[in-house]
Amino acid sequence: MTVAKEIMDKGPLLDGNGNITAFGWARQPYLDANLENLRFYSLKAFQALRVKRWQYFGITMPAHFFSFTISTVGYLGSIFAYVLDFNTGEYHEETVTVPFGTGVVLPRNSTGGDCHYVKGDLHLHFSIENDNERRLDINWPCFGGSVLKASIRLQLMQGHESVANVFPYPSKRFFYTRKVNCIPAEGRIEYGWDEDTHYVNRIPKVYKIQTSDCLGTLDWGVGVWPYRSFWIWGSLSQHLPDGRTIGINLGGGIGNDPSVTDNAIILNGKVSKLGAVDYIYDNKDFKKPWQMTSSDGRLSLEFKPFFERVAKTNVLILSSEVHQMFGRYSGFVVTDAGEKIEIKDLIGWAEEHQAKW
Repeated sequence: MTVAKEIMDKGPLLDGNGNITAFGWARQPYLDANLENLRFYSLKAFQALRVKRWQYFGITMPAHFFSFTISTVGYLGSIFAYVLDFNTGEYHEETVTVPFGTGVVLPRNSTGGDCHYVKGDLHLHFSIENDNERRLDINWPCFGGSVLKASIRLQLMQGHESVANVFPYPSKRFFYTRKVNCIPAEGRIEYGWDEDTHYVNRIPKVYKIQTSDCLGTLDWGVGVWPYRSFWIWGSLSQHLPDGRTIGINLGGGIGNDPSVTDNAIILNGKVSKLGAVDYIYDNKDFKKPWQMTSSDGRLSLEFKPFFERVAKTNVLILSSEVHQMFGRYSGFVVTDAGEKIEIKDLIGWAEEHQAKW
């Protein structure tokens, strides 16, 4: 299978008739998400109800994963955070849903602007100083009987490459996404209670985030999807034994052109694009090992889950079911330069998502 054309020029995402100007992949988000040019409904007032937009951040630490998301599917906003302890399996998630995404602010593009949601003392604020520097400021009171606070700085090196894709769908539908792996992270997260403090004077437990062993992942997306949708997403952001960073981004099921894929290796901030990837897994038992192999022979991975996160939504015409598995990847990948990299027990995730939205 051929790989879709690489987009290398800046320009608008949509032309004056609401058609995408290009489809394929890019190392940087060159296209401007000019949603004012949407033309898929004759009554423009209804268009906003069909647009899906989100920013998802994941912070991978040696023993924990923290995630924060601000999103809207047009007629419903969803703000959520979750915490996972890799060693104990302790997990907690909180979600706030708001009709029509009231109060949800998302920037035009992934490269600048602020993203936030505020409700009383609860707030999530993702600010972009420039495309290379992002700050996450989180305050979520009453998070599982505890608190969840975060102050995180994500700093990319100049020229760090990501995987940006424009997936086509019929009838002027599309999905424009950017996945950024291996973003060096620093800061602190307060979650839970320090076990050494007395109940009456409890203080939060502090998790220090340092660039030597903590990496962030960004999933940014905007699009107009078919009502029935499906995707597979696999990702990891880790350090290799020699100190280099390795990111793997995998995807399937999106769009109507099989040449457009998310599949890529990101070694020390440089993308090596892959062809199609086959996924073998049991959707009756997601905890069984997954097999992932690329058609070009440059990726062969086994993914062994150790934790299953299930997120379900069922509100009138909207339904969504995500099985996000956390586990360990092992196998090999081959870069554009021909370097074969062994992957051994690196923690990441793989998920299946089914939706009517």
